[in-house]
Amino acid sequence: MKSSNLHFKTYLLILLMVIFGPLGNVLLGKGMKRIGPTSLGTPAETIDLLARVLTSGTIWLGIGSLITFFVAYTLVLSWADYSYVQPASAVAYGMVALLAHFMLREVVTPLRWLGVLVICLGVLVVGHTPPRTTESS
Repeated sequence: MKSSNLHFKTYLLILLMVIFGPLGNVLLGKGMKRIGPTSLGTPAETIDLLARVLTSGTIWLGIGSLITFFVAYTLVLSWADYSYVQPASAVAYGMVALLAHFMLREVVTPLRWLGVLVICLGVLVVGHTPPRTTESS
C-alpha cells in the first residue's frame, strides 16, 4: 500500500474516531440524564428503565455514534500500529472539551483547556511518525 494512501486512510479513520467516540459518549450521557435517576430494585422498574432507554432517540444516536467509532477503530488497527493509533486518537480529548462546553453547557476552565492543548500538541508529534513500523504479516 502506498505511504500517502496509508496516511490518508489512517487520518480519515482517526478523524472518525475522534468525532464519533466522544459524540457517542456525550449523547449517551445526555440521554440518560433526561431519563433521570434509575432504580433496578424490582422487575417492573427494570422493564420501565429498559423501555425508556429503548425509546430514547438521543441514546440511539449515541449507540450509532459509538458503533461508527468502533468500526473505524477496528479498521485502522488492521493496518496501523496500535502505538500510533492510540496516541493519535487522544486528540479526542479536545473534542470532549468542546462537546462538554457546547452540548452539555459545562464550564471548561482555562487550566483544562491548557491540558487539552498539551495533549493535542503531543498528538501532533505522534502524527509526524509513520502509522506502521511493523511488516505486514
